[in-house]
Amino acid sequence: MSKKVVTLGEIMLRLSTPDYKRFVQADTFDVTYGGGEANVAAALCNYGLNGTFVTKVPDNPIGQSAINHLRRYGVDTQFIVRGGDRLGIYFLETGASMRASQVVYDRAGASISQVEMNEFDFDKILEGADWFHTTGITPALSDKAAALTEAALKAARAKGITTSIDLNYRKKLWSKEKAREVMTKLCQYVDVCIGNEEDADTTLGFKAHNTDVTKGELNLEGFKDVFRQMKEKFNFKYIASSLRESHSASDNGWSALVYDGTEFYHTKKYEVRIIDRVGSGDSFASGFIYGLVTGMSMPEAAEFGVAASALKHTIPGDLNHATLSDVKGLMKGDGSGRVQR
Repeated sequence: MSKKVVTLGEIMLRLSTPDYKRFVQADTFDVTYGGGEANVAAALCNYGLNGTFVTKVPDNPIGQSAINHLRRYGVDTQFIVRGGDRLGIYFLETGASMRASQVVYDRAGASISQVEMNEFDFDKILEGADWFHTTGITPALSDKAAALTEAALKAARAKGITTSIDLNYRKKLWSKEKAREVMTKLCQYVDVCIGNEEDADTTLGFKAHNTDVTKGELNLEGFKDVFRQMKEKFNFKYIASSLRESHSASDNGWSALVYDGTEFYHTKKYEVRIIDRVGSGDSFASGFIYGLVTGMSMPEAAEFGVAASALKHTIPGDLNHATLSDVKGLMKGDGSGRVQR
């Protein structure tokens, strides 16, 4: 029987400019749907697990379109609640070379921000689950969404289900102070913490000592220092971070660092040519979760996550459509890009 992973968060309508156009040039948008936790659920389904996504969407055709989008990739949507005013939107302008990508949010008043606790029965939702995952984006949406996230984490903990959170600080959604207050409370109920050193500093107050991690260069000692502090305070079972070296908006170095309290492990590094980097962090999270929930060792799970997310950079849209065989092939060293016949 396949493992069941439940994720909780927001799904949004994504409108992106075609052909690397700027917003001011575009007279059409490409339409898709995505969001951190939805992306994770879809990727896990792609690897053969049961990915269950929990959210609230408006009871209108746009909300239904978002649900249909997830269903076509095998996501279990039976616990999605309908109601509220609207589906959040984000606009994406994809950068190239030295021009960075841009995101504009239009998500105020989204249905997920108007959730009520009695709309979700976590005892039923989490029945038979092996893992529960959310991100720091969901509690940032509203106090009600933060309360729901806490209730879900507590319920999963009470059932002995492994819990994970991707810190994912979004400065357009809340202040550092509010993020720190809420996330410090939530992390009491978390087993696996995913997030870079910047998110760890902003959301939890952990800072690398005597290192400068703002130069765009990898500083593994800085990460190790932060990871040790996080382990000491919250006793996370695993701490992980994807590591991005930005050479330009088109070319990045991509690897990951993981820690279990004893072993620091730095994965293989991939040099990726970017088609669409949105959702790459979610692809790492889903790959790491897949590895751990199916019994891989921490280093193996990290390598799976990095290979999966390296492939995601080459795929348009929020979701990672790389298959299990794609990922395993890349892990074995087949990154040539030769036509498969």
